[in-house]
Amino acid sequence: MTVSAVIFDWGGTLTPWHTVDLHDQWRHYARAYDPAQGDEVSAALRAAEDEAWRRSREEHRATAFDTIVRAAGLEPSGPAHQRGVEAYRAWWEPHTLSDPDAAPLFRALRERGIRVGVLSNTVWPRDDHELVFARDGLLDLIDGAVYTSEIAHTKPHPEAFRAAMAAVGVDRPEHCVFVGDRLFDDIHGARSAGMRAVHVPHSEIPALQRGHTDGEPDAVVQRLADILPLVDGWRSGSATAAEPTRPAVTGRGG
Repeated sequence: MTVSAVIFDWGGTLTPWHTVDLHDQWRHYARAYDPAQGDEVSAALRAAEDEAWRRSREEHRATAFDTIVRAAGLEPSGPAHQRGVEAYRAWWEPHTLSDPDAAPLFRALRERGIRVGVLSNTVWPRDDHELVFARDGLLDLIDGAVYTSEIAHTKPHPEAFRAAMAAVGVDRPEHCVFVGDRLFDDIHGARSAGMRAVHVPHSEIPALQRGHTDGEPDAVVQRLADILPLVDGWRSGSATAAEPTRPAVTGRGG
């Protein structure tokens, strides 16, 4: 098997899973936007985000951060919005630290001539993700990234995977490996798009976020570092994909 690219999900895959209070993120944004804002505004922001993820899960339609802010009756521009964004980013920072295996894995893949990509279901703009990757020394190791806030569809829609392939300059899905933590968005989506799929089964994803299909991975790894020998084996024709062991978790995109 030729492996030309390995494309990674972000949240729960390149970043270890954290269970967080999603209402609190919006409370920080709203209070920085205007200290007079009450909990009803943060509740409206959370409701708008929940609707965005429902559309992603059920209709595979993407939403951007600014759309969520407008849906809650706020204006996503100007000094107030910038204060809100800075508070929101600060709230998220401890939850976005990259897995220590990521940088050495990316370097080793690139040394083999394998392109490294990212495909994330996200409402965040590209700049927010690139700030995270730059902070953790990964930005210059990524050959192409697609954030669904910039396109029409989310995983598991095949258009999202095709966009990721285009971003890394590969036109044959069978030459791509996708790595993710969600059996619906990542594994089912990648397999449906013609890619091999590797599951990282450590995210405690709420049942509400589960899609209608649990994809069957080609392999299951317990840490990112395990991907390199797996890919090397596939390239040499000597690997037998690990027997998939179904974890007791479910999925939503990230």
